[in-house]
Amino acid sequence: MSGPECCSNPPKLNPGSGVGHVEELAGFKTYVTGSLHSKLAVLLVSDVFGYEAPNLRKLADKVAASGFYVVVPDFLYGEPYNPERSNIAVWFKDHTVDKAFEDAKIIVDALKSKGFSSIGAAGFCWGAKAVVELAKDALIQAAVMLHPSFVTVDDIKSAKVPISILGAEIDQRSPPELLKQFDEILNAKPEVDSFVKIFPKCGHGWTVRYNVDDQTAVSCANEAHKDMLEWFAKYVKREN
Repeated sequence: MSGPECCSNPPKLNPGSGVGHVEELAGFKTYVTGSLHSKLAVLLVSDVFGYEAPNLRKLADKVAASGFYVVVPDFLYGEPYNPERSNIAVWFKDHTVDKAFEDAKIIVDALKSKGFSSIGAAGFCWGAKAVVELAKDALIQAAVMLHPSFVTVDDIKSAKVPISILGAEIDQRSPPELLKQFDEILNAKPEVDSFVKIFPKCGHGWTVRYNVDDQTAVSCANEAHKDMLEWFAKYVKREN
């Protein structure tokens, strides 16, 4: 599903934001941050506003500070959704979640070729579908989905790696009723560790499209970021 919530609260994009830098990775312009020596990598798949969103890059830096090498590729090919210029139906047709998954596989392969022994992936809204597909094929060690769009019950049934789902109470894209279904399905799969959390009074996109001047919004986003980091710390780790 997609809709207005996927495109609300658009960030002011800033190609120079973050403490990392942009380089080419497997043919994609990619924001990278953290040490190559880590051997533990995290892929962040953006929402419809793309990899230049300042809050997303700030989060990437936060994940890197916890010891991971973090990559945020431009899976939108320089065409993030622009509410003033883009027709949402046409935009989604030109930027499919299936293509994002195919692109994500390329990035995962590139990270493995660089010697990263353990890889986690997090997807936001539009990007969550690519991450659940990686989890279904066990191409990563851990998955986190934050206010997902397009993710279905069948997707969750097929997940093969530890998966965390962080959702919002006020969200028509992944409403609490659907998240509770996800939780029930995962609880019936003891072979797949899972964590499902619904954040009260939060809306779709709250983890990366919050107002930095709103302390309540910042606090809620930080709580979700902490949950994500704890999941990666638990499952994206060096082999013994």
